[in-house]
Amino acid sequence: MQIQLLAVGTKMPTWVTEGFNEYKKRFPADCKLVLHEIAAQKRTRKADLNRVMQQEGKSLLQAIPKGNRIVTLEVKGQAWDTPKLAQQLEKWQMDGRDVTLLIGGPEGLSDECLAAAEQRWSLSKLTLPHPVVRLIVAESLYRAWSLNNNHPYHRE
Repeated sequence: MQIQLLAVGTKMPTWVTEGFNEYKKRFPADCKLVLHEIAAQKRTRKADLNRVMQQEGKSLLQAIPKGNRIVTLEVKGQAWDTPKLAQQLEKWQMDGRDVTLLIGGPEGLSDECLAAAEQRWSLSKLTLPHPVVRLIVAESLYRAWSLNNNHPYHRE
């Protein structure tokens, strides 16, 4: 199975890239984590932010491989603790499909992205910076994988 983290925004700080890559390399070949970045639309003072969000949403949806399970990351989604995320990861693996996790831009995800989602995941009720979300997702998925595989990384 492949887990694709599909995110709006490029040119992340070095610490974000290095942190994400550290978790990415820990995953085994049968559960790969990959990052695909979509360029953010330009935001000016007079920009129509709804239109910007729609354009970013269109780019996100076009980048999703056919047949992938789509999971959006959003504040109104379902909150999963580590054991619940581990259960979700196991279900995804048993399903036999790859998974795409969507992270929107500063305004969030378009209605089309939300409608395409099979699941909605909330990391927190807090508003989190997008670079930090990438790291939290990568670490949380690795922790869930380690729990499912009795790896010593996760401790209760």
